[in-house]
Amino acid sequence: MANKFSIDAKDFDGPVLLTGAGGCIGSWVLSLLVDAGVPVFALDLVKDTRRPKLLMSDSELGLVKWFVGDIAEPSTIMNAVEESKATSIIHLAALQVPFCKADPIAGARVNVVGTINVFEAARKHKLTRLAYASSIAAHGVFDAKTLATLYGAYKFCNEQTSRVYMQDWKVPSVGMRPGVVYGVGRDQGMTSKTTVAILAAAADKSYTIPFTGPVSWLHAGEVASAFIKAVSQPRTEAVVFDINGVSSTVEESLGIIKKIAPGSDINANGSSLPFPMDLSDDPLRAYLGDYGQMPLDEGIAQTHSIFRSLLEKGLISADKLD
Repeated sequence: MANKFSIDAKDFDGPVLLTGAGGCIGSWVLSLLVDAGVPVFALDLVKDTRRPKLLMSDSELGLVKWFVGDIAEPSTIMNAVEESKATSIIHLAALQVPFCKADPIAGARVNVVGTINVFEAARKHKLTRLAYASSIAAHGVFDAKTLATLYGAYKFCNEQTSRVYMQDWKVPSVGMRPGVVYGVGRDQGMTSKTTVAILAAAADKSYTIPFTGPVSWLHAGEVASAFIKAVSQPRTEAVVFDINGVSSTVEESLGIIKKIAPGSDINANGSSLPFPMDLSDDPLRAYLGDYGQMPLDEGIAQTHSIFRSLLEKGLISADKLD
């Protein structure tokens, strides 16, 4: 991965503070930063290292100091910035689509209030290196063809928050709307099923992806590298970009999986996903520069290979696939 997603420690003038460090993208951010020798501090509701351990050794994880706290509480992020002396923040902490629907108030506290707390910490400490995760679900607010969700509404609110913080207090930021993220560690959320299919193939189990048609394939390492690139230098404006990865179809990806695992019983059924799947990465790449790129066949093959190794070592299980 170091060759695929190159990170230069000299680009950083201090530690990186990462929220949502126990999630899929967060785990890849931790792995890439530690591998590059960039000091990183993790922040999450609990110290959950299950996903980071799929990518990092115990000794590598030992280099990361964890802060535990609720991002919806203003003191959590403020104290973490002060104690870590972080000069940049990558903000990934969020509740995903089904969790926001199940508990709208909790979703708003984490996704909206939590993000405002991050911007307040950046404002107080005069940070000019801040990147945060929006989502393709934000398109549901202004695009009638995209499913409207509370999660998407909260993410769109984050984008508007970033605009106002730049306007009123000169807090710059880079927001990114990831498409369908796949890879080791992607195990929850409505769009995680393409990754589950690769795991099922690696475990020689049958599985049916519950949607068909167009789908984006955004490798977790690629999007993690983009977030790192976003804070590798000071910024002077508030911008938001789509980050889509490879535009493909479920059917094409099934063909790739079956070439890698010829005996696999992986299928797909159902309607297409109600989100845009053909968005361009060109504006983001023009703004950030090169942050690496994962071809679809290589990404699926690598993910399958890592899953096989993790299964053999007993570090993951495929007993319950959903």
